[in-house]
Amino acid sequence: MGINSGIEWTTHTFNPWWGCTKISAGCKFCYAEALSKRYGFDVWGAGKHRRLMSDNHWKGPVKWDAEAKRKNMRYRVFCASMADVFEERAPEGQLERLWNLICQTPNLDWQLLTKRPERIADHLPKDWGGGYENVWLGTSVEDEHVLDRIKYLIRVPAKVRFLSLEPLLGPLHDLPSQGIDWVIVGGESGPKARPVDPAWVRDIRDQCLEAGVAFFFKQWGGKRKSKTGRKLDGRTWNQYPDARPQPAPLA
Repeated sequence: MGINSGIEWTTHTFNPWWGCTKISAGCKFCYAEALSKRYGFDVWGAGKHRRLMSDNHWKGPVKWDAEAKRKNMRYRVFCASMADVFEERAPEGQLERLWNLICQTPNLDWQLLTKRPERIADHLPKDWGGGYENVWLGTSVEDEHVLDRIKYLIRVPAKVRFLSLEPLLGPLHDLPSQGIDWVIVGGESGPKARPVDPAWVRDIRDQCLEAGVAFFFKQWGGKRKSKTGRKLDGRTWNQYPDARPQPAPLA
């Protein structure tokens, strides 16, 4: 399939730049920060310059789009694993460049995930209208302290709205579901991984089933996530959303 991502819920990853600033508990052991430092890039924090990518790097999605068209299929592109495209320190002109690239690649479904959904509405392209057909908008919610992110997400019209509850750090008993099409859940991984309670995951799954929201369980995580796997009660949950033809308008 031309898959280039090891992330279970997508097929490809694209980073328009590297670097970000931590803003909540889910960022504490950020894998992207650790990877950046491993490669020798000091790009994390409000006062640091972001790493820009080459022109050749930006040609990648155009090639994926051509391949998807040739195979009569759609690829999912997670953007961005090494940055937050809606952060305050996004390099000048790069978000606009990303929107242009998205318009050039109609056979790719772009999964834009942010911890700053309150900034989405003010940084959409002028022709956004009811949402681009090939853009899914999502926000990360790791615990009840950042549940407010969801209200900002659902104010924005989009083909698909999704939540990434990873790393899940606590119970979310009253997860808002209206206007949400997809929920991804995952435990934290890595040497300092904080534990996830199976009861939290089951509760979220049950809420999704009751609300008719697609549920995707990514991993249990831990120090060796390959050992803990991703089955929940003996089942692998790989549900994906159906597109909604008429998104809600901006509030």
